[in-house]
Amino acid sequence: MNYLLDTNIVLIFTRGGDIAESIDTKYSLINSDNKLYISVVTVAELKSIILQRDYGTKKIKTLEGILSKFRIIDINIEDVLNRYAEIDAYSQGKLKAKKGSFPARNMGKNDLYIAATSSVYDLVLITTDNDFNHLSPEYIKLENVNIEDHRKSKK
Repeated sequence: MNYLLDTNIVLIFTRGGDIAESIDTKYSLINSDNKLYISVVTVAELKSIILQRDYGTKKIKTLEGILSKFRIIDINIEDVLNRYAEIDAYSQGKLKAKKGSFPARNMGKNDLYIAATSSVYDLVLITTDNDFNHLSPEYIKLENVNIEDHRKSKK
């Protein structure tokens, strides 16, 4: 399977632990049969998080190790830019060719790039973010991870 991981999923894997293990078990992400991708937008978001949260050397090395497992897709590609515009117009309810059955919504610009990348490259987007739900299945294949489903029950 070919997956595009949203930034929130990469962060979960950076932290490790039971939730990351449970997600990996469900989707077999770290499996040689699967190809893992991230958008260059995710790389930028992660660099910002490193600065904002003042990550130490150990966390930065862990993150770099995880990032080395992904193929990074640039957004400066005509098809991605065109799909970004189309998805933005669709989300706003202003795309004449397609009308969704949802109220108009503003998506974050980074999420628009991630969705456009997923759509153009036909990658299953894995996220914990509900902001992509209205795009499935019209534009993207979506696996929305509910973190609570992956927490070990505390008895």
